[in-house]
This record gives sequence, structure tokens and C-alpha cells, in this order.
Amino acid sequence: MSGASLLPTAGTPKNRLPLLEQRIELLEKENELLYKKLQDAYQKLAEAGGQDAQLALHGLVEELRKAEEARRALESKPDDDSETPAAPPQAKKQQKGHKGHGPTPQPNLRPVEAVIELPEDRRACPACAGELVPLGEQFEEYEEVDVIQREYILRKVKRRKYRCRCNGAVVTAPQPIRLIPGGRYSLNFAVNVAVDKYLDHVPLERQVRIMARYELVTTSQALFDQLFAVYGPLVPTYEALEGLLLEAKIIHADETRWPMLDRLRGSPWFVWARCTPDIAFYSLLDSKSADAGRSLFSGYSGVVVVDGYAVYEKLAKEKSDLRLANCWAHARRKYKDIRENFKKPCDRILSLISQLYKVEHEVPGEFPGDSQAQELRHRLREEKSKPILAEIRQWALNEVGLPKSELGKAVRYMLKRWDALTLFLEDPRIALDNNAAERSLRGPVVGRKVHYGSKSKNGTKVAAVLYTLLETAKLCGVDPAAYLKAATELAIKNPGAVLLPHDFKG
Repeated sequence: MSGASLLPTAGTPKNRLPLLEQRIELLEKENELLYKKLQDAYQKLAEAGGQDAQLALHGLVEELRKAEEARRALESKPDDDSETPAAPPQAKKQQKGHKGHGPTPQPNLRPVEAVIELPEDRRACPACAGELVPLGEQFEEYEEVDVIQREYILRKVKRRKYRCRCNGAVVTAPQPIRLIPGGRYSLNFAVNVAVDKYLDHVPLERQVRIMARYELVTTSQALFDQLFAVYGPLVPTYEALEGLLLEAKIIHADETRWPMLDRLRGSPWFVWARCTPDIAFYSLLDSKSADAGRSLFSGYSGVVVVDGYAVYEKLAKEKSDLRLANCWAHARRKYKDIRENFKKPCDRILSLISQLYKVEHEVPGEFPGDSQAQELRHRLREEKSKPILAEIRQWALNEVGLPKSELGKAVRYMLKRWDALTLFLEDPRIALDNNAAERSLRGPVVGRKVHYGSKSKNGTKVAAVLYTLLETAKLCGVDPAAYLKAATELAIKNPGAVLLPHDFKG
């Protein structure tokens, strides 16, 4: 080693630190000198071999960088033979020296390459004023998530005409699919309007304002005309989905109000949701009466998971092939609502109901799962849920409460529906609650809040069909927009043809 000599580091702890700092400074100067000599050697070798000296120097920098990374990785790797205890998680986090969790991977985004060139007025070398030229294919690279703004275009379609030299015929190129014959808007446009309204909850009037920002002048009535044109061909698909739904042995059902903005019609309408793990089906009716319920379940035979709404109980009495499974989440909610006034008894029953849910959580994966998961769930319910239910029933019989008290009403609500609340023991495909139906209503409920329901009966028909197809596509794990376009195209080409989300391979 050439250059300055190094001072010894021996001494007491008080004077060792300045000596170590001096030693580090001398080593850094030594490294700089060695690096300069290495640079000169690389450049001379490159010139002797007829290579670009700058490229050779860049290669040297890359090799040194890789060597430094390898050294750091080796230093950070724990020694297998070391008995030094591992640092606590918090200490390790501080050693990283950076904040956050790093960039989120985006494997599904379309990559677009952008090459940034040096401006021509800055291509003079700062050292000799010579011309700067590209350093081969060397770049400094990074990634960023960007957005390409939506654009509305006026697509001019020209169908070429062909003739024969015999002049016996003139043939025109085939007509592309038109949503409305002679219409102004494409099928792709209409599908985007439908997805924006029924999936992303953007009202038509707001869509009109958004489109105006992109130079498209239109009206909410024109947009609804496109939705109605999409709805018509898809009615057979909607009906086929209902047929598939009614074949299920277990379905969930719930209902909520749906405003009708036509004041002449008086009271609001209602969204009735019926769903399975892969179907979300909506019916918009002007009533939530028993007659409305009969129209939905008249052809059904099986188990319906519901809340305590009296219409379902009436239907179950009328139809011997329809059985009810009641919702433990609703029973639990009644105790949570009154806990402030009845803390001790409510804490006890809420604890027992929570134990039922803990048993359910012992089965991994999505509900209801495959045959193996269902077998495990059935065994756990027999072994663990049954004793908990016996304890809940005994608690309810002992804690009757005053007849008109809130606690008494909650207890009687549970005991009155005990058979329906315990039906889940018979079949591992029956859920403990009706949360699936409540989740399926989130889309319509959010839509109701932002675009206030429907203006007409036709509006309810369109909403029922498009909510059903888009939400079912989500449950099936397919792109809702791509599916809706494909199903509509098929139905226009072949009226009455049906493409279910379950069969769509987008």
C-alpha cells in the first residue's frame, strides 16, 4: 500500500474513535487513487483494441457496482454458525434506511416505453465542448404509473364496394355490428355508459358533463337510449340466469327500497336480490308484499337464507318444498343495539354467537369451498357448534326478559326462529348468516344514493338486467365490460342467443 502511513489504533476507548476516523479517511483517499489508475488502464486497453473508451469505462463502473452489491449482500447474510441472536423486527426495519413498502407490482398494466433524449442545445461536452453522442444503448431507467386520458372520436366507417368486370353484380363489404340500426353511437360506447352507471355509479347527467370536457356534446336521454338498446337483446340472458339461479339448492335473498322518481307512481319500488356464490340476480318490483315474494319463489324448491322478514316466513308456510335458514348476523345485531341498557346478558350472548363464527373460521378458503372443505365444516359444526347452540338456547330460556322490554323482544325473535337459525347444521353449504345477499345489494344501494333510482318503469327494467349481468360477471371473476360487450354482440348477431358470465372466456 502506497501513500500515507496509518496510525496505530491501540489506546483507551476515549481516544480510539478519532484514530479510526483518520484511518477511514486515509483508506478512502487510497481507494480514489486506485480507482483513477484503474480507469486509465481500462481506457488505454479499450483504445488499443479499437473499442469505445467511454463504453469500456461504463462497463467498469457496472462491474464495480455489481461487486459492491455482492459485498453488501454477503455482509448482510447471517452467519449460520453465529450464536448472535437475531435483531428484533423493529430493529431490522430501522436498518433498512428507507420508508414505505416499495412499489406495488403492476403485472397487468400494458407497458409503454418512453425514451427521453438530450435536447440538441445541451449536446455539448462540458469538458471539451465536443459533440455528445449516444452511449450505445445505455440508459438510466425507472418506472412510473401514468394515465392516458379518455378520448371520444368520430369514427368514419367506409364500406368498400366491389364489382365484377362483367358488371353483373356490385357487392359491399359487410356491415359491422350496430347497436341501433342507423344509430349515432357504437356498441363500445354504450357498454362504457352502462359500466360507468351500473358498476361505477356515475349518473347519466354527470357522464354528460364529463363527456363535455372531452368535446362530446350529448344528453342524458341519448345515453339512456343506448342503455335501453343494450338491455333489449340481453333479456334472454337475464332470464337464463334466473333459471340457473332457481336450480341452486341454496340461495340467499334480501330486499331494499328503490326510489321511483315519477311522482305519479306514488310509493317507491324495491330491489329484490337473490344470489348464490356465482350469481347475483336482481328484480325491481313495485312492492315487497307476499305477492311479490310469490312471483320470485313460486318455482323454487330448496333452502333460502334470509333475515326475519315476515314475507319469507309466509312463503315457507305455503310451500312445503321451501325451507328457511335464518341469519345469525341479524340475531346478533339485535343484542348489539341494546347492549348499552342490558350489558351483562348481552355480553354473554354476543360472546356465544362469536364462538359460532370462530368455528366457521377454522375452515380455510372461500365459502362454501370444495367437498373436502364442506366435509370439514360439517364435522366441526357437529363437534363444536352443536354444544354452543345448546348453551345459547339454555341461556335464552333462562334469560326471557320482560315481555315488552328490548331484551325480551330480542330473545323471542331468536327463539321463534330457532329451527331456521339451526338449519345450517344439516348442510355445510348453508351459511351462518345472510351477508352474501347484503353484499350483493351494495351496488344498487350505492347507485340509489348517487342517481336516486329510476325515472320510469323502463328504467327499472334496464337497471335490473344490467346490475344482474355486471355483478354476476364480477362474481365469476371475468371483466364485466368485456363480458357485457361480448354478450350483446352475440345477442345482436343471433337474436335470443345467450352468453352467460360462467361461459365467457375473455
